[in-house]
Amino acid sequence: MDPTCPSECIYNLIPSDLKEPPQPPRYISIFKATVKDDMQKAKTAMKTMGPAKVEVPSPKDFLKKHSKEKTLPPKKKFDRNVPKKPAVPLKTDHPVMGIQSGKNFINTNAADVIMGVAKKPKPIYVDKRTGDKHDLEPSGLVPKYINKKDYGVTPEYICKRNEEIKKAQEDYDRYIQENLKKAAMKRLSNEEREAVLQGLKKNWEEVHKEFQSLSVFIDSIPKKIRKQRLEEEMKQLEHDIGIIEKHKIIYIANNA
Repeated sequence: MDPTCPSECIYNLIPSDLKEPPQPPRYISIFKATVKDDMQKAKTAMKTMGPAKVEVPSPKDFLKKHSKEKTLPPKKKFDRNVPKKPAVPLKTDHPVMGIQSGKNFINTNAADVIMGVAKKPKPIYVDKRTGDKHDLEPSGLVPKYINKKDYGVTPEYICKRNEEIKKAQEDYDRYIQENLKKAAMKRLSNEEREAVLQGLKKNWEEVHKEFQSLSVFIDSIPKKIRKQRLEEEMKQLEHDIGIIEKHKIIYIANNA
């Protein structure tokens, strides 16, 4: 029987489901965890509060012409007679030998450490739980300015400016008083101002009551004219009331 052909069996006539072979497992690198940890460490190290602290360049240090060109050292006068290197020792010269020091370096170093003053640690502050360290002195957290002699004292230029403002205000008030006397103006007292204000409000209520009593249908010219007149009177009274309430000091012409 040919092995490539199926055997003649009744079960071979029944169609069977085609089973797909299982997919191979997905490839995962063994260095994935190591690379991930390295990337996380690099990111955590760069996390700081705000931008990097870079010194701001001064406006005076702007780029000038030929400023980036390399400058040559100053020219020296060449002297041919000056030897370039020290002379070679003669064969009769012998080095000094046999010199020994009696100093005990171990005891000397131990004594220096014991008698020396301990170095104070540099004050720092940590602003994150990851351990970002910064200098405490330039951070502004140390109240060193309260120890200054002029702390809490008003600066001299502010006192001078306040005196100038006070003097200018006095001159302006004096000028206003002189002009008022020349123009024969008098100031309205608080009682008179309140009385005028109450009178205006009473007049507005009367006009408003008259306006409310108008008929619903305005179908004639006299009714339209009357309505326009009442609206203008109410608008003028509201304007006058607003001006008097806004200004506490009012001057009027003295006709007497």
